[in-house]
Amino acid sequence: MKKEELIHLHLLLAQLKRYCEERGIDCDFTRYNELGITPFQVHRSKEEHKQAIFILSSELVSLAAKNNLPLKR
Repeated sequence: MKKEELIHLHLLLAQLKRYCEERGIDCDFTRYNELGITPFQVHRSKEEHKQAIFILSSELVSLAAKNNLPLKR
């Protein structure tokens, strides 16, 4: 995946994170926040964005599993 595509995916996941926070959905984004990287920091390395995506998506999946959110097919 190209760096530009990773940044776009990072942005989409960050928007979902913000949505959850604004709705008061209980999720711990501490590991992601500790990275200190946002999708707007395009100067950061491709690997840093990959790590942010991995951690953020893991936390969002944990949130879905914890709240028994159905996966639509």
